[in-house]
Amino acid sequence: VQLQASGGGLVRRGDSLRLSCAASGRTVSAYGMGWFRQAPGKEREFVAAIRWSGGSTFVADSVKGRFTISGANAKNTVYLQMNSLKPEDTAVYYCAASRSWTGSSGFATDYWGQGTQVTVSS
Repeated sequence: VQLQASGGGLVRRGDSLRLSCAASGRTVSAYGMGWFRQAPGKEREFVAAIRWSGGSTFVADSVKGRFTISGANAKNTVYLQMNSLKPEDTAVYYCAASRSWTGSSGFATDYWGQGTQVTVSS
């Protein structure tokens, strides 16, 4: 599975961004797709995930109510809609795929995409 993330950028507090992750590979539909982020000096944080089959989703408490994950099956693309952005959302955001994710807060990553930088100025 290959993952291509895009959509990052420099925005101001309160702005919105939509990240995209395009997945390719024969069995993409069997995977859970997720987003992680890593700020400088901090551990990588699991942000959100969605399962192609059944459509179950997970969003971390730290971004719940502001971030939404969705998927376009026909395009094998997952989106992370980020609203009301805050400076503390500044991080490199990574797309990930998991064969075993079942909808919980744990996401065992099998494949990583490259990161996309999100910077939120105050």
